[in-house]
Amino acid sequence: MLAVELRFRRVNGENLRTKRPVLGVCPSLPGYGFSDKPAAPGWGIERISDAWCELMARLGYRRFGAQGSDWGTSIGQRQPDRVAGIHLMPPLAPPDPATLDDLTGAERPALATLREADEWGSGYSAQQSTRPQTVGYGLVDSPAAPCAWIVEKFWSWTDSDGDLHRVITRDELLDNLMLYWLPGTGASSARLYWESLRQVNEWISGSAGAPVTVPTGCSVFPKGLQRPSRRWAERRFPNIRYWNEPGKGGHFAAFEQPALFVDEVRSFFRLVR
Repeated sequence: MLAVELRFRRVNGENLRTKRPVLGVCPSLPGYGFSDKPAAPGWGIERISDAWCELMARLGYRRFGAQGSDWGTSIGQRQPDRVAGIHLMPPLAPPDPATLDDLTGAERPALATLREADEWGSGYSAQQSTRPQTVGYGLVDSPAAPCAWIVEKFWSWTDSDGDLHRVITRDELLDNLMLYWLPGTGASSARLYWESLRQVNEWISGSAGAPVTVPTGCSVFPKGLQRPSRRWAERRFPNIRYWNEPGKGGHFAAFEQPALFVDEVRSFFRLVR
């Protein structure tokens, strides 16, 4: 998740946005990367979200915007009085049952992708959400294990037409892998699935749940695993201020298309800050 500070100044009696660059705070999830490993259960998406709000408070920022993909789309939705807006890639929202007899040309393949991912691509998440410690031993024992475990998902989930290194270089892949291998986060990162995957799956394919009312920006990339239509997303996110469907990019859009990602984030936060 990326948290973006919102700065203002007063000029001639009016609040105007400063022209200075905003501050980006990019924490790594507990159990991932540079963060410590949780020593006890309970570090699910709600607790992590509250921790990020506390982090921003301790850094001195009363109000901020949040940006997230993957787990980050679930973590930036707490304490709406402090969050000026959230930018999601994509918004997690289930298909609307009322539309299933009248699907659009984009909704049909989006549903097909969900079905295919559930049947052929969800083995890793089933393992991590039920027995994360078991797979964790192998992931910290040999670098071949995390290499196969992670790179397969990069190959499957990027918008690369089967040529992964066309969008992500070998060195970039190795950089990502080393953030798991060197700190030994094979099990600790998997445990977030044990904590929260059931809740996230409900948002993807179950009920819309409680509405998220903070101003929302949505970027839905063409090769993403979840590609809800706007009418599906509005059931859960009734305050969508920005919606765009870029022409390229997959699940790892910020990694695959960094310039396009930055444009999407800026386009939304210009509307709410």
